Amino acid sequence: MSDTVHPTHTDGVVASVSAGVGGPLGTRAGRHRWWTPVRVVLAIAALTFALGMVQKSSCYDDTWTDGTQRYTQMCYSDLPYLYTGRGFAELAWPYDDDLDVRSRYEVMEYPVGISYWAWATAKVTHLITGSPDVSERAQRPTAELFGDPEIQREIRAFVIVNAIGFAALVLLAAWLLARVDPRRPWDAAMFAASPALALTALVNWDLAAVALVAAAMWAWARDRPVLTGVLIGLGAATKLYPLFLLGAVLVICLCDKRVRDFLVTTAAAVVAWVLANAPAYLQGPEEWKVFWTFNSDRGADLGSVWLVISQATDGVDASTINTWSWLLFGAWCVGVFVLGVLAPETPRFAQLGFLIVAGFLLVNKVYSPQYVLWLLPLAVLARPRWRDQLVWQATEVFYFAAVWWYLGGFLAPGGGGDGGVYWVAIVLRMAGELFLVGLVVRDILLPRYDPVRVDADRLGEPPEPSQDTTTRSNVVAV
Repeated sequence: MSDTVHPTHTDGVVASVSAGVGGPLGTRAGRHRWWTPVRVVLAIAALTFALGMVQKSSCYDDTWTDGTQRYTQMCYSDLPYLYTGRGFAELAWPYDDDLDVRSRYEVMEYPVGISYWAWATAKVTHLITGSPDVSERAQRPTAELFGDPEIQREIRAFVIVNAIGFAALVLLAAWLLARVDPRRPWDAAMFAASPALALTALVNWDLAAVALVAAAMWAWARDRPVLTGVLIGLGAATKLYPLFLLGAVLVICLCDKRVRDFLVTTAAAVVAWVLANAPAYLQGPEEWKVFWTFNSDRGADLGSVWLVISQATDGVDASTINTWSWLLFGAWCVGVFVLGVLAPETPRFAQLGFLIVAGFLLVNKVYSPQYVLWLLPLAVLARPRWRDQLVWQATEVFYFAAVWWYLGGFLAPGGGGDGGVYWVAIVLRMAGELFLVGLVVRDILLPRYDPVRVDADRLGEPPEPSQDTTTRSNVVAV
């Protein structure tokens, strides 16, 4: 495309790096007919995910049985432990209310989308490993299952089956992000080449929600409110945070007098969420409620500012944290709303979505290492500049290392007590998010700093509606 924004011309970091591989496009560097920007992005995403699998290989080789190695080499994953701990070794349905099943296994503490995915991949695992006799396993203590050689073989297969699914989700998300703005396919390269993606992709099932968020942004950029709502609803049924994207839709629709689009999007999201949750709720309502009660009852947990406060004081009870975290998040959302409606031009969907999700993560009770994936697709489109993404992700990578070393007991002071270095990692991670938040807020208040709008002006043509750069005068603003 002749009007494609080329980062070798617009991004200082990419322009500098390009000097070693032919220079900026149009000087020594040429084009290859087959290697389109989207295909390059997909190739980078595949390589990044493959490197992430290699990074987890040491734990995979011994089926995550070495309790020290998973922390020293930062190759921990929830998948192998939940395969036996939540009954997938017996192919137990996550919402089975059978008393025998519930006496043997804890209920999946995740939303239904993840539970469905985990059960389906367990079913595939059983098929490809020879359909083991699960009735025999029901007669054995669950503590023995993880160490059984046959089940360890299944665990490795379970991880591989999920990894294949995750790889497809990464490629899908990269493709969608590259297509959100037809003139900016290279922005998706910041997602595809992300070190945070490589390190955290296999920790849990969060990539399912990430792909749905990318799909929602793609649908909204094409002025398809019903599809956007369905994708947000399915995302919220997989991880709660995609629900917050409705706040971005609200601001945009109010600014551009598109109230009907907001109502349609919200209605579609509600219907999709209800339909996704219905099978689980109807079969096991008490098991379905576990996700909500688990998150309400948990106290200050890993990665949160509440953990620092709790460890530095006499402790903070869960109810107090619940109250203050929701109050702070509510105030943050009001701030984003005011920012959006008072901005000189309608903010972009990615900008508002990033700010809302970032606010939630800053005040949430827990920040698991893979939560960086929640921000990643929103961040790379909200502030598509390599320098800023690298600064932010450097703090996330530092936190990723610190959390495993903290759990392994390697950051404890020599005299005992809490790990002060881990507190530093938490604060640094929050500072990195706030750094990106500050830039996005500036871009909204002063659109002349917004890379998307600046690069569109450099092309000398007004941005097209689907390019996520419209102003309030355009009724299809994104």
